[in-house]
Amino acid sequence: MPEYTDVIIAGFGGQGVMLIGNLLAQAGMEHGLEVSFLPVYGVEMRGGTANCTVVLDTSPIGSPLVREPKSTIILNEPSLDKFQPRLAASGVQVVNASLIPKERLDPARTTVYLPVNDIAHSLGNVKMANMVALGAWVKATGMLPLKAVQDALERVVNVHYAKMIPVNAKALEAGYDFSG
Repeated sequence: MPEYTDVIIAGFGGQGVMLIGNLLAQAGMEHGLEVSFLPVYGVEMRGGTANCTVVLDTSPIGSPLVREPKSTIILNEPSLDKFQPRLAASGVQVVNASLIPKERLDPARTTVYLPVNDIAHSLGNVKMANMVALGAWVKATGMLPLKAVQDALERVVNVHYAKMIPVNAKALEAGYDFSG
């Protein structure tokens, strides 16, 4: 497991960007890591791009601000335009192949390119695309065990949606197991 990583998660408002950022932060805390979670709110909540930053570290975190992320989860094209150029040269990006054409990817970047919407749809609910993407990120970075993220679902998912915890856990696993 690496000692430190950060991730910028970005997509359209309504794609569950904040939910998976919050889930990742919760899982990191429960796994004994230092964590910061910085959501960006505003007009993004009304259909524009939304993003959040999560920092996970074995040492205290000096700042939640990240200029050159070690990783990204990109769920739509406008987010790719904004955050792909900022990705660290040695970083990894998880990119939604369901909404972003492959020719838009920078070939110099390490990319996990998977159809998160299509995978979620095959599981019965396209709204789980965010969980599929997070599962792929967990595999790509090795920062946390998949089980730690799945276990944290119970503390992050609203009690009114508790019945969704098992299917979200399955979506995380589908992203983690994706082989392209």
